[in-house]
Amino acid sequence: MRRSRLQWLYPGVGVKRWIVLVVVGAALVGYALFVLLGVAASPGVRGGLGVRWVGEHPLRWAALAAVLLVVGSLALGFGLLRLLRFSPPAGGAGVIRSEARLARGPRVVAIGGGSGLSVLLSGLKGHTSNLTAVVTVADDGGSSGRLRRELGVLPPGDIRSCLVGLADDESLMSRLFEHRFTDGGLEGHSFGNLFVAALAEVTGDFERAVRESTRVLKVRGRVLPATLENVVLHAELQGGERVAGESTITAADELPRRVWLEPDKPQALPQALEAIAAARLVVLGPGSVFTSVVPNLLIPGVCEAVKRTRARVVYVCNVMTQPGETDGFSAADHLRAIYRHGAAGIVDDILVNDTPVSDDMAAAYRASGAQLVAVDDRDLAALGVRVVHGRVAAEGDFFRHDPGRLAEALVRLAG
Repeated sequence: MRRSRLQWLYPGVGVKRWIVLVVVGAALVGYALFVLLGVAASPGVRGGLGVRWVGEHPLRWAALAAVLLVVGSLALGFGLLRLLRFSPPAGGAGVIRSEARLARGPRVVAIGGGSGLSVLLSGLKGHTSNLTAVVTVADDGGSSGRLRRELGVLPPGDIRSCLVGLADDESLMSRLFEHRFTDGGLEGHSFGNLFVAALAEVTGDFERAVRESTRVLKVRGRVLPATLENVVLHAELQGGERVAGESTITAADELPRRVWLEPDKPQALPQALEAIAAARLVVLGPGSVFTSVVPNLLIPGVCEAVKRTRARVVYVCNVMTQPGETDGFSAADHLRAIYRHGAAGIVDDILVNDTPVSDDMAAAYRASGAQLVAVDDRDLAALGVRVVHGRVAAEGDFFRHDPGRLAEALVRLAG
């Protein structure tokens, strides 16, 4: 009990300053009262009060007492008011100290979409609260696609995943946002998608709906759509056929050669550009290169902002290839795919995984048409990037990036 009380005096809690202000204010008020007593007392008493420069002039003593009384009363009152208004969080002083530490963390902007971005954010939120996720809005499959077609709203799925990734892990609301209905007319929809779509209709502003959702979930950081325009992702496949829609691209029998957006020059969200300009670290990926990473860079404002930023720009290469999108791709092929979409030379570092995969897991991936992404340092260096190796993946039900390991590697790159 005694130790828990002492925790309120630890650095970063923000209580000591008000306690000190109360003590100083009380001391000034007390000194002012002694001065007033000294004015009515003998010269010897006044001299013993420590302000001999006032001399033997009673009016000067009275003026000094008035000034000390006013200043001391204000300090005492303000300090007491702040202490009375101080509302300790449920977790106590430790929560406040943690929030203060996170507030001093590096400014990081993560650009992408899909499950890869939410994994990244869930790890980074333990290191900094100065986080901004810039998320693609080109999704047209599943629940997001249905809401997009039926209600005319921007697809909320990737944004919902990022909101949950940045939310309190123990939050009931975060679990509710991920709940997916399995029966009835709502089958296939997640509650979070419906919530964001409904809020967008109520407010008439998709960006505001996302902003209000961050408050509901007590999100650590910000989630921003890359654009508020209703964009459609198109692709030219290896055989020359052209298809439209993210879900159609991933389901095609041939790999995409290039992708583009319609309209071709959507307006970037200004808050996203400001965040990129102020960042210390900009992270691209992990995620589907053609349908999660590149669509953001096809927005001219976003691409130009990444080119101009003083931040280090890191591309987190995928651990495994993605069937139907990056079959047989090496790490260098992933980077070339980004570069040939108008983003050549924007990456400073590429972070690749060194964690070995078990034979059984590798065999399971081969059966589904995926394999470990090959890394050739010389091939990557020829593209003008620094290659950073790290054991940033872990094996469970799948072989994928580990949030904690990935976040630690990126925070080190942020310096």
